Amino acid sequence: MKLLSSILVLGLSLNAQNLTNNIKFEGLTQISNKIANEIISNQNSNNYSDEDINNAIKKFYEFNYFNDIEVYEQNKSIVFKFTEKPFIINLSMTGYKTREDDLKSLYTSIGIAKGNMYTPAKIQKAKKLLLEQLKLEGYAHSVVEVDIKTINKQSVSVTFNVNKGDEILIKKNNFIGAKSLDTDLLDDSIANKEEDLISWWFGQSDGVMQLSQLQYDSLRVKDTYFKHGFLDVKVKPAYASINFNTNSAEVDYVINEGSQYKVNKILLYVNEKIVSKKEIEENLKLKKDKVFNIEKLRKDVTYIKTQVANKGYAFTKVKYDIRKNKKDHTADIILNVIEGDKVYINDVIITNNSRTLDRVIRRNVYLAPKDLFNLTDFKDSKSKLQRSGFFQGVKITKKRVSKDKIDLIVDVKEAPTGSLVFGGGYSSYDGWLLNASVNDKNIFGSGIDLGLAFEHSGKKDTANISIRNPALYDSIYNGSINIYKKSSTIDASDTSTDGDETTDTTGLSLGIGRSLNRNTRVGTTYALEKEDLSYSINTALDDSYVTSSITPYISFNNTDDYYVPRAGVKVGASMQYAGIGGDAHYIQNSFYFKYFLGLEEYINYDAIFRFKTAAYVLNDLGNIQGKSFSLGGPSSLRGYKSYAFQADDKDNHPYKKLNTNSIELSFPLLPKAKMRWALFADVGMIGEDSFSDVKKSGYGASINWYSPVGPIQFIFSRAYNPADEDSDKTSNFEFSIGSSF
Repeated sequence: MKLLSSILVLGLSLNAQNLTNNIKFEGLTQISNKIANEIISNQNSNNYSDEDINNAIKKFYEFNYFNDIEVYEQNKSIVFKFTEKPFIINLSMTGYKTREDDLKSLYTSIGIAKGNMYTPAKIQKAKKLLLEQLKLEGYAHSVVEVDIKTINKQSVSVTFNVNKGDEILIKKNNFIGAKSLDTDLLDDSIANKEEDLISWWFGQSDGVMQLSQLQYDSLRVKDTYFKHGFLDVKVKPAYASINFNTNSAEVDYVINEGSQYKVNKILLYVNEKIVSKKEIEENLKLKKDKVFNIEKLRKDVTYIKTQVANKGYAFTKVKYDIRKNKKDHTADIILNVIEGDKVYINDVIITNNSRTLDRVIRRNVYLAPKDLFNLTDFKDSKSKLQRSGFFQGVKITKKRVSKDKIDLIVDVKEAPTGSLVFGGGYSSYDGWLLNASVNDKNIFGSGIDLGLAFEHSGKKDTANISIRNPALYDSIYNGSINIYKKSSTIDASDTSTDGDETTDTTGLSLGIGRSLNRNTRVGTTYALEKEDLSYSINTALDDSYVTSSITPYISFNNTDDYYVPRAGVKVGASMQYAGIGGDAHYIQNSFYFKYFLGLEEYINYDAIFRFKTAAYVLNDLGNIQGKSFSLGGPSSLRGYKSYAFQADDKDNHPYKKLNTNSIELSFPLLPKAKMRWALFADVGMIGEDSFSDVKKSGYGASINWYSPVGPIQFIFSRAYNPADEDSDKTSNFEFSIGSSF
């Protein structure tokens, strides 16, 4: 036996009283000397025989920590020399899973981790579980090879090399017994959809089988029937018939639909000292004499819970019961509200914020110690933190510390907020572009946005430094400073002037504002600008003037995410008054509206509908100093070059009205890389006294990458029905950095 062959005992006999002084351990790290001494101690004898030592070795081997144990005599002492099993110090995988979070979860599921003790049995078990995982994800004939490299006697490196094999494609889903509901509706509700004819097109199913989800798909079919009032429906577990020769499958769902039910009565039991029963009943989505819908019932439960929990009852439960009358196919809905105890906030505990200061997070949480709990404030706090752009993920949980007190645990996962960018490119209008910028919207974790930027092209140069504090001294007030210098040149071919027109602008702006509520801000900005105009041929037209203006504004934003909102609106309006000293005298009114709607709830696909509109009106109060709007380019009208439509004579006939509109449908492209693509249509209007003097539209597709340096857009566009390419200055490709929809 291997165990006994490791023992080299020389017939020694030791006195138990000298045990500690005569037993030595070498190479022992996994258990303490104290435990080792207890293992070899003998309570029944003062002497230690070979058999006692053998028994001790057997006990050591039971720990499964050692490859070999050697025992020998040295200087009248017994020495136990241990050869421990090596540890896994490097763990990697090829051919399957790349994201760190996904790998961490996978390693946990197959029972292996860096730092574990290495054994062949552990690796074989992990390999077996990994193959089962691949099978559950729909891969047939997968192969996993494990590469073990010895680093030294104590450590090894383990690499799982995965060949995922072939995917199993679902060619047909058979909904046997489905008569009242369309089978397309049922197919849309499940995870294992059958392969569509054009499977590569957006929103279409590739038909790849997910065996891990198959057991839940029958429940999804049943839930779809519940949404349409079929409360007696029965759906047998899905049965998949797989052909491993063709890697294809058919899945059968056997359905007994039963009858459709309508709502008869809704009985609500709630403490009217807390909330108004009548008000709640008026806002329920389920209605008497309408077809029952389990989804509406769930929304009603959430609504009732929110109304009660907003009064401080953090652990409110709403239990419902559906009482069917099979004779007339109606159902009574009983809603019983158990409010529990009213609770207050004991403490707000911030965790995992390695960079962002506690106070920056805390000021975005609408609940503070001693506050009465409010569920709406609880949910809005999470949305506000996610909108900040400081975090990749936010989780807020409730921890009860007493009958009437809870702690809020705010667990955040920090996002990169700083960027150092050196870049270049080519624009059809501006020519070659060079840019460099340093920006951090959370400098030193303070929540302050600091930016330095420089851009050079054939038509313009820009240098800018800005700083913005969204919460001065952690208050409801915000402030900003912006210093900039710009130089832009417009070719003679784009104007009615003789020669090129160059404008050099130096400016300073100071802003102050405050929050009216959690989604609304008001404020004002003062700006001082000096503009120098020069002309390459007729220098007599050279001019210089100063604009001193103040701009009050109001904005509203209740979107659910900073970069890719799927719900909410952004609305803003401002009025710039130029005439506080200086040469220019005018009023510019501006308005914008943006709407976002995630469509996954409706089509079971992560598509996002986006709409935005903006309007600008310039009122001449005596001297607008050549100010005029222009239309065209990525920020206003895609399909046309930047400044494609601008006034021929800015001094006498400027464009004083501008309107832009955009509709987009955004789809995931590479979710792990934060890339999406979109189809869009733009309509723009511009004119002197009317919005519609010039009316143009464009359409196309874009690729949007939410990169570590900010949003980057690649725009492939076409002008719709242009007059001709030269006069309308159309553009088929543009890109932009730092701007989003």
